[in-house]
Parts: sequence; C-alpha cells; structure tokens
Amino acid sequence: MNAAASGGGGRLACPVCEQAETEPFAQIGAREYWRCAVCEARFLDPAARLDAQSEYAHYLSHENEVSDPGYRRFLSKLADPMLAVLPAGSEGLDYGCGPGPALAVMMAERGHSVAYYDPFFAPDTGALLRQYDFVLCSEVIEHFRDPTTEFRRLWGLVRPGGWLGVMTCFQTDDARFATWHYVKDPTHVVFYREATLRWLARAAGWSCHIPCKDVALMQKPTPT
Repeated sequence: MNAAASGGGGRLACPVCEQAETEPFAQIGAREYWRCAVCEARFLDPAARLDAQSEYAHYLSHENEVSDPGYRRFLSKLADPMLAVLPAGSEGLDYGCGPGPALAVMMAERGHSVAYYDPFFAPDTGALLRQYDFVLCSEVIEHFRDPTTEFRRLWGLVRPGGWLGVMTCFQTDDARFATWHYVKDPTHVVFYREATLRWLARAAGWSCHIPCKDVALMQKPTPT
C-alpha cells in the first residue's frame, strides 16, 4: 500500500509506515498535508506533487558546490559524526548525491572510497548492486515519494554492522508548519520527526543515534 491508497474512512495510508492512522493536518494554498499517528510523519497529498519534469527543473536551480565553504560546513553536520564511527578505509555510497557529489568528495578526502547514485543526476544503478560500510543521504529523504520502498533499498545497501546516515530538517512545530521554510520547497513531500526516524530504525531492527539536530545515524545489526 502507498500514500495514494485510501484506508478506512477515506484516509490516506502513510507513505512511511504504510498505516492508515492518518488525518488531514494542514491546507496551504492548494496543497493538503496529512499527519500520521503511528510514525508521526507529515506528508503532502500525492495529488499535489510536482511532475517529474518540474521536479528536475527545480533541482537544477540548486547551487551546491563542493568548493563552497558554507556548503561544506553544512554537510559536515552529517559527515563529522559518520567519520567518528567509521574505521579507516571504509566503503560508502552517497545516495541522492545531486548534480555535484560534494559529500562523496568530502568523505574521500578523509580516506574513504565513495560511490554515488542519484535518479536524476547519477542514474547508474550499478552502484545499487552491492553493499557498503556506510550509506549517506543528505537532504534526500524528504524527496522520497515512496519512503517504504526507498528505505527497504537503503537497508539492503548496508553491510551488517554498517551505518546509514541521514540528514533532513526535523519537523517539530505544528503551529508554524505553514510558514516553515522546508514546506516552501515544492519537491519536499515527506517531513520526518526524530520519532519518525526512530520508528523506521526500530521497525527494521536497527539502532538509531541522533548525534545532533536534523541528523540520524542508524546501525545495521550484525548476525548473532
């Protein structure tokens, strides 16, 4: 079941946990948002999503240069805590790298080998046919139209004992949702709370660590 499918009483199924324990949450112009009582995600009604061409055009407007010191500081919120738990010479994947894989470059500068994948800008699925010591998703998961499928893929890309690191702006204040900068980006379709990410990790049997605001590190268990 996905978010386009209705549960009882005309509710939309949550795209994160697939449960129909949802309710209308906010109306912002023509866009309707829903709230899930199970995993606490907020999400845009699928009927209001951009088409693929418009989504791609919006991404082309982003200016994310690896040489930009400010952008590197921003990415270090995810890179630094991941670097702190990785052994030397680890192998990783920058999932959703965008037009410039800056995070992959930063990790490579610290001695790790990093592949990258992006459905628009680096669509070679060969990078998805193996496992890694770590996978990084920086400002990616809020774009997932089918988080259940995407996270299932991410779980499978990580070796036992390895790490999935995500960075997304945690949704915290319902009262200010309509004016939140994250909602103003038309390509953002799912909004995660810290509790949402903990729910995802727990459902997969992983541990979840929150080293700082807007960052979650999830570790895959090793076989016993």
